[in-house]
Amino acid sequence: MTGSNTNRIHAYSRLQRSPQYQKSHKKSHSWQSVVYRGGDILFATWVGLICAVPPCYMQTEFQTPVEAAELKMAQAIVPISPRAVNPLTLDLADDLLESDRSNLLQAIDNSIQYIRTPNAAKRYPVAGISQDLMERSLVRFRRLVQVSRTAKDLQQAVNREFNLYQSVGRDGTGLVQFTGYYEAVYKASRTRTDEFKYPLYRLPADFGEWSSPHPTRAMLEGSKKLAGLEIAWLSDRFQAFLVHVQGSARFELPDGKLLTVGYAGKTDQPYRSVGAELVRDGKMRLEEVTLQTLIEYFQKNPQDLNTYLNRNPSFVFFRETNGKPAQGSLGWPVSAERSIATDKKIFPSGGIALIQTEIPFENPQTGKLELRKVQRFVLDQDTGGAIRGAGRVDIFMGTGDRSKQRAGLIKGDGQLYYLVLK
Repeated sequence: MTGSNTNRIHAYSRLQRSPQYQKSHKKSHSWQSVVYRGGDILFATWVGLICAVPPCYMQTEFQTPVEAAELKMAQAIVPISPRAVNPLTLDLADDLLESDRSNLLQAIDNSIQYIRTPNAAKRYPVAGISQDLMERSLVRFRRLVQVSRTAKDLQQAVNREFNLYQSVGRDGTGLVQFTGYYEAVYKASRTRTDEFKYPLYRLPADFGEWSSPHPTRAMLEGSKKLAGLEIAWLSDRFQAFLVHVQGSARFELPDGKLLTVGYAGKTDQPYRSVGAELVRDGKMRLEEVTLQTLIEYFQKNPQDLNTYLNRNPSFVFFRETNGKPAQGSLGWPVSAERSIATDKKIFPSGGIALIQTEIPFENPQTGKLELRKVQRFVLDQDTGGAIRGAGRVDIFMGTGDRSKQRAGLIKGDGQLYYLVLK
């Protein structure tokens, strides 16, 4: 989930001109939203569509963390303006409630358990929202989810009892970039064979003593430094790389057993997007870059794997999770289509959120995935190395190939709101 990127290539400072900013601050300051990882702003906008837990090492960074003083000054969420359209009054209600109420309740329960921990106490207050108020908000929201007969009933009840806060977005106008992440399922082996020869590694026992900067990917892969730390072997090198991007995976072993791994740590080397590098070299066009096209490219051009994978010096280590579901950064499971990842430095951890964006659904007539506008309640339960600033949200889409396909198509703008009891 952690990681840093150091190559600044574009900046803009428009928050100070926004209505939210002018209302909240008498003095004029600048707030720069910086895009990292090489390439131009177009690369940052479209390249890097591969995510899971911890999400989005290959994702866009529309904003990076600003200095603490600036962050305090430029509050990431603000009470919704009286002149703004209240999303809870729209006809667009939660599209999943009647089919996955139990999943939403479980996600709420995970947030309630988290909000009662000492770790949660360290992250609050946020934007004037206390830990106690967020706990009471979660408990009340859970009750409303239980007793509301329809999605519309729930929306009306929430509108009566909760205040709305809106993310200021990536430029102060409330515009938020949404992407999706997932948990992969691959075939693997615990031992090296002629078929399975690309390893994933456990975190070295002496990792905390490594001097900075850490070795690069090219220096670590297959090195004696990691010998004996192999946790699993995969049959495809790019699949192994994707697990580094995703941060967790489920593996089907030759004996029929299941092996699950999760994120344990990463080097302090910056992440560089493989998709951005391919576009930069003229191998692909910007609008062509999706997870599937990247997979197809390396299947057809395996000779390029070494070149492009090693351009990303970052390296991730793993731990066995003993069959547990994918976990978010809060230490609790994430729920498909009900958990989101945001920048936990500025947003309320475990909080109740409302999102408006486009998500792909399967057309029953054609079998193809088509984007559809949705408005739904989610819980803020995860973060990611590239999920920085007020303008980025990553939606956990679930486990397996279909979740992967759907996650790879989410790359549009929308709005993010938080709900707090009146």
